[in-house]
Amino acid sequence: MTCDETRLLLHAYLDDELDAAQSAAVLAHLAGCAACTARYEGHARLREALAQPDLYRPAPEALRERWLAAQPSAPATARPRRGPIALALAAGFAGALLLTSPAWIGGLRAPGAADHAVIAQAISGHLRSLQPQHLMDVVSTDRHTVKPWFEGRLDFSPQVKDLAGQGYPLAGGRLDVVGGRTVAALVYRRHLHVINLFQWPDGGAGSGSRQVQEQGYTAIEWSGDGMRYVAVSDVEEQELQRFVREFRAGVPLR
Repeated sequence: MTCDETRLLLHAYLDDELDAAQSAAVLAHLAGCAACTARYEGHARLREALAQPDLYRPAPEALRERWLAAQPSAPATARPRRGPIALALAAGFAGALLLTSPAWIGGLRAPGAADHAVIAQAISGHLRSLQPQHLMDVVSTDRHTVKPWFEGRLDFSPQVKDLAGQGYPLAGGRLDVVGGRTVAALVYRRHLHVINLFQWPDGGAGSGSRQVQEQGYTAIEWSGDGMRYVAVSDVEEQELQRFVREFRAGVPLR
């Protein structure tokens, strides 16, 4: 880790917001860099000083009263009354829905809703992994260490590929849950960014490739080689697309 990278992570390190791998990398850099250590100690002193209770000052009551008086009062709006015809139509429609077959109700669901739910769960898994101590169960850049770790923990063998030469070094892996089943989550890095790659057996449910952007994250889902994959990260959209291309073209560990 360079000094520039460490400076970007110092505040998060102080607040214990980094994952295990990032915390270890920052700690290792601080151990050998006097300049970054001095900067870290300065941040720590400032953080401690700002946390002193003597700095707290309640707002004067007069200021609170002025603020409340300046707030516009929302005008009351009368709720329109429904006539007897409208009420009768609503009741009739509700009765029709109760008599409708469950199959027809299921058909109202938007196409691909289940697939989107899976991608949304993968994004949630990515967000959970960014919390301290949640990123990896096995920490290693060696795919010969990461892949055997999953043996006996899953009912399938995940595809693990070495993409360090393409700029996406393997950092480790963990178990996660997507779509109600336990899946493998491989962790790759792109500079300071984390890429979570979730995978599990496809089971013949492959439906091509799709891409979703949500909460500032990009997720790309695809199927191949009997497996289903979802890659999630906050890297640039084109960067994640390149990662997917490199992974699909890479040679899996046997």
